[in-house]
Amino acid sequence: MSDYLTELVLNRTWRPQLAVTGIDGLPPPVDAGNVLLPWTVAKLSLRLPPNLDSAKASDLIHKLLEKDPPNGARVVYEPESHAVGWHAPTLSPWLEQSLARASERVFGAPLAYMGEGGTIPFMAMLGEKFPQSQFVVTGVLGPHSNAHGPNEFLHIPTGKRVSVVIAQVLADHHAQEEKR
Repeated sequence: MSDYLTELVLNRTWRPQLAVTGIDGLPPPVDAGNVLLPWTVAKLSLRLPPNLDSAKASDLIHKLLEKDPPNGARVVYEPESHAVGWHAPTLSPWLEQSLARASERVFGAPLAYMGEGGTIPFMAMLGEKFPQSQFVVTGVLGPHSNAHGPNEFLHIPTGKRVSVVIAQVLADHHAQEEKR
C-alpha cells in the first residue's frame, strides 16, 4: 500500500481500515453473469483510530449506508459489536530505561516499539480504569506465526526471552517501589 515505512505504520495504527470479511448471495465466478442479484449480504469490519468513539462511528456508518441506496436497493445495517481502541500513554522514564536495559541484555539489541492496529477492548478498559498505570503489551510474532489462526506457531526460545525481559521489568518496578 506504500513504499514509505511511516505511511505503513500510520495505516496499521491511526488510519481507519475497512475489510470485507464475508459475503453471501454472490455466485461463484464460474456461474457469475451480468445480472442483478435479488439479495447480497456483506459482513464488514472497520478498524478505527484508537481515540475515535466507536458508538458514534457506528451510528454514522448506519446513517451513511442506509441514507440513499442506489437504484431502489434496500440496505439494512445491523451492527454486531463495536469496541473502543486504546492508545498507550507515554512510558515513564523508569519503565523505558528498564525495557531498554533488558532488551540489550536479553536480545543484544536496542528496545523496539511497534504500534499495532486492532482493538483489544480489555486494554481500553484497563487504561480507562487505571489512567496513571503503565502497560507493557507484548507477544511473540514473526514470520509464519499464523497468529490467531489454525496451527498458531510460537517460537519457544523467543517466548522465553520475552519472559525474561518482563521478569526484569517487574524486578525493576519492585526495586523502585522499595526506594519510596
